[in-house]
Amino acid sequence: MQLSGLNYLGKTSSGNGLSTFSAVNPASGQFMEPVFTEATTEEVSSAVELAESAFLAYKNKTSAEKADFLEAIADELLALGDVLVERAVAETALPQGRIVGERGRTMNQLKLFASVLREGSWLDARIDTAIPDRAPVPKPDIRQMQVALGPVGIFGASNFPLAFSVAGGDTASALAAGCPVVVKAHPLHPGTSELVGRAILAAAEKAGMPDGVFSLVQGPSVEVGMAIVTHPLIAAIGFTGSFRGGKALFDAANQRPVPIPVFAEMGSLNPVFVLPGALAERTPSIAEGLAGSLTLGVGQFCTNPGLLIVNKSQSSSTFLDALATSIGNSSPGTMLASSIKSSFSVGVAALQMATNVDLLASSATTTGANEAQANLFATNSGTFLENPKLHEEVFGPAMLCVATEDKSDMLRVASHLEGHLTATILGTDQDLTEYANLITILERKVGRIIFNGYPTGVEVCHSMVHGGPYPATTAPQSTSVGTAAIRRFTRPICFQGFPDAALPAALQDSNPLGIWRMTNGEIGKS
Repeated sequence: MQLSGLNYLGKTSSGNGLSTFSAVNPASGQFMEPVFTEATTEEVSSAVELAESAFLAYKNKTSAEKADFLEAIADELLALGDVLVERAVAETALPQGRIVGERGRTMNQLKLFASVLREGSWLDARIDTAIPDRAPVPKPDIRQMQVALGPVGIFGASNFPLAFSVAGGDTASALAAGCPVVVKAHPLHPGTSELVGRAILAAAEKAGMPDGVFSLVQGPSVEVGMAIVTHPLIAAIGFTGSFRGGKALFDAANQRPVPIPVFAEMGSLNPVFVLPGALAERTPSIAEGLAGSLTLGVGQFCTNPGLLIVNKSQSSSTFLDALATSIGNSSPGTMLASSIKSSFSVGVAALQMATNVDLLASSATTTGANEAQANLFATNSGTFLENPKLHEEVFGPAMLCVATEDKSDMLRVASHLEGHLTATILGTDQDLTEYANLITILERKVGRIIFNGYPTGVEVCHSMVHGGPYPATTAPQSTSVGTAAIRRFTRPICFQGFPDAALPAALQDSNPLGIWRMTNGEIGKS
């Protein structure tokens, strides 16, 4: 498939801008064809206005029609075949197997949200019927459900060119909610983004969706993203990326005359607590598993384990030796871009220069320009608590081990953590009993607590939470993975005293959608 290098404002391709850029193969450093045209502010505005014009028609499509659309997108992605896979591999240096797997995850996300639409309980329909003869004041008929917010701006992520990008979870959940989307493609993989964007447009055409339900704009500059966030017709933002980028969007959105929600996932250290019982029972396997989690995908996961907490003991010394050996035996890997490699190098250098921080291990020497070594550092709890810089994420395969004196010191470290996406506890059942307070502390620090597993890998399912307190995200009450993500792009609305025929189908007495509802406090399909 021939790439155009243009922006897609609904069904119309456009390239009015004077600024251009190219994708770069991070493994070879070679520029890739074609040259892409950065969207102008006017083109962004046109895309948003199209989204607004499509909103009423799209939100009023039936759940089945929107579900068909999501499934059609999945079909179109698969139909791209090797063209999509090969372009994504070239633009990211990720292995083919990873891209194929990520394509499958992206398709499954779309199909999962389609099933949510057909099932219907996400509407959270609530009905309280009238009691006209109640004394001293009659009770009115009151009914509530979720409705779409309006056009949503989505920002593609650098580290997931498919699953967190143009047709990723944010787009899938926003479209499922009934919101048209304007996607800003990530400039590291513009060709992959164009291929996926055109697949969405093809699906929209086949499913009979209104023009403007989807638009794709390109460009590496801050201006393109800010034009989306500050446009008065945009109702919400979905973002996955750095703290600096997410915070800038969040601040801009809150400075608008009418502020809007920004659902920004901005990174995490994902602390791992190794408890004494686990060390005594399975030091070799924990060391191997943790090293594998750290180095998977060259550490370029938002759930990469960057912080390790363990009590000082002879067992912990043996464990750290084993972990250092596993990390030292690992191979370097190519990062997604020179900019990401540069930021990683700066972060590693800062750890190397920090007082009372020791480098315990590094993987083999790199040979390529964008290759990165895995690194294991160590410090004590006092140094960690006194140095805020040690609490900052180093995006890539770097881990800091904090040695604590005992259980109370470990709990003290845990209580001083900032917000993170995940926390992992490696332990025994007895450890969980003895460290019950650790779980209580971590419930306030993260969105997901993992027991005897590793944080890399986020299962897409109904119960998943991929979120957490600030600064991991700007919206700790939400998730960007799993079916609850749809609620980011809806709001509740209440209808009081309406005749049945004038109500939305989800709230009518006969329940024509056949969905689960709460009626006078009872859950059922009545």
